[in-house]
Amino acid sequence: MGNGIDQALSADWPYPRLVAHRIGGRLAPENTLAGFDACIRFGYRMIEFDAKLSSDNQVFLLHDDNLNRTTNGRGPAAQHTWQQLASLDAGAWFDVRFKDERLPTLAQVAARCEREAIAANIEIKPCPGRDEITGRLVALAAKDLWRARKPLLSSFSFDALKAARDAVPSLPCGMLFDALPRDWLRIVRELACASLHANHRHLTQQNVRAMRDAGLRVLAYTVNDPARARELAKWGVDMICTDRLDMIGEDVVS
Repeated sequence: MGNGIDQALSADWPYPRLVAHRIGGRLAPENTLAGFDACIRFGYRMIEFDAKLSSDNQVFLLHDDNLNRTTNGRGPAAQHTWQQLASLDAGAWFDVRFKDERLPTLAQVAARCEREAIAANIEIKPCPGRDEITGRLVALAAKDLWRARKPLLSSFSFDALKAARDAVPSLPCGMLFDALPRDWLRIVRELACASLHANHRHLTQQNVRAMRDAGLRVLAYTVNDPARARELAKWGVDMICTDRLDMIGEDVVS
């Protein structure tokens, strides 16, 4: 894929066009350090991942509220301490090659991002009833852990993103939507968002233009078809989040 991805960076928007969904897309167990190798192999310079809190407020990576799908644990993640979570196998479910892969902390991911010069989109993914504390603690941790390039925060939870913005106003944030609500502009302005992150199925050339005209950057998720990625790039979408690191490269979106 070469270094073309980085050529699109600018002073006011320091993030690459292509974003690896849940770090490794379909090439590694989601939300684990194993995905970094796939990113680097295919030339990706930005990752997206999900951050939540353990019962003792350690910030770690996991998408689901429950442990069952992607670990050998059981039950709600929020009911487990970090010591309990750290012992779980988070890789064997994906492939035996990843047996004993662990759930990483935000600090571990930040260290790898800094070492490899990889940008980050942290999706704040609170467990039920923990929106505000998760947003606040993720933002505070991110402020201290990232030095070279500030991570981009996002969330489907208005309360979590507001708490993050209140805690660390200097970190850029983007509101996540599935279907766009009619008042999307009011919401993103209330949160002082730098970007809007939307399910690509609900994006049209017209609403992408409206977002850009409002001064917003646009992230489309989860785009796994090269033809659709090419179309979105032509419409002016700034970031394309994909599972198909092996199929969607800079040649597709440039």
